[in-house]
Amino acid sequence: MKKVGVLGSGLVGKVLAAGFVKHGYDVQLGTSNPDKLAEWQEQNPKVKITSFAETAAFGEILVLATKGHVSLHLLQQIGEDSLNGKLVLDATNPIDEQRAPEDGILPFFTTLNHSLLETYQEAFPKVNFVKSFSCVGNHFMVNPDFGGTKPTMFICGNSAEAKNEAIHILDQFGWEAEDIGKAAGARAIEPLCILWCAPGFLRNQWNHAYHVMRK
Repeated sequence: MKKVGVLGSGLVGKVLAAGFVKHGYDVQLGTSNPDKLAEWQEQNPKVKITSFAETAAFGEILVLATKGHVSLHLLQQIGEDSLNGKLVLDATNPIDEQRAPEDGILPFFTTLNHSLLETYQEAFPKVNFVKSFSCVGNHFMVNPDFGGTKPTMFICGNSAEAKNEAIHILDQFGWEAEDIGKAAGARAIEPLCILWCAPGFLRNQWNHAYHVMRK
C-alpha cells in the first residue's frame, strides 16, 4: 500500500485525500489547523490528520493542494529533505486573490511566460513535480461520471517516470491523461483553470470538464 501525503485541507485536499483512500492508498492530510477538520475526519476515519511537515515526511507520493500564493513558502518550510526524489502532484493554480474576476475571467499573478509549477521546480530541482488536477473543479476530481466518456486531465513535468505514475493514478481516478511535456507545459495548463471557471462565473455552470477528441 503506497503512502500518500496530501498538503492542504481545503476542498481540493479533502476530496483528493478521500479519493486516494477509496483507491487503497495509505493517506495522511497535512494542515495548520487540525481542529477545523474534526467533523470531516469523523466521516473519513482512514485519513490521518497531521502537520504539513509530518505529512510530507510520511508520503511516498505527495499532493500539493494549498492556495497558489502560499504554496512555495510552504514547500520551503517543509524543506528538501522531505521532498527530494518524490512525485509531487501539483494541483495548485496562481490565482490572484487580491483581485476579483473581471467579466468572468480569473486574475493570475503569473504570466504566460512562466508558470507556478516552474517556480516550484526551479526552487526544488530534485523534486518530481507533475501538474495534475488543476483544470477541473474539486467535485469532478475523483471518478466523475460523464456518461461513459473519460474526461482529459492535462499534465506536465520533467520526469517521465513520475508522469507515468501520475497517469496510473489518473486512470484509477477515472481520467485519461494528456501529457504536455516538461515543466514549461504548465504555462499552457494553468490558464485552463481560468477557462474552466469562466462559465461558472458568467452563467453559474460548473458541470463540465475537458475532453480531447481525435480522428
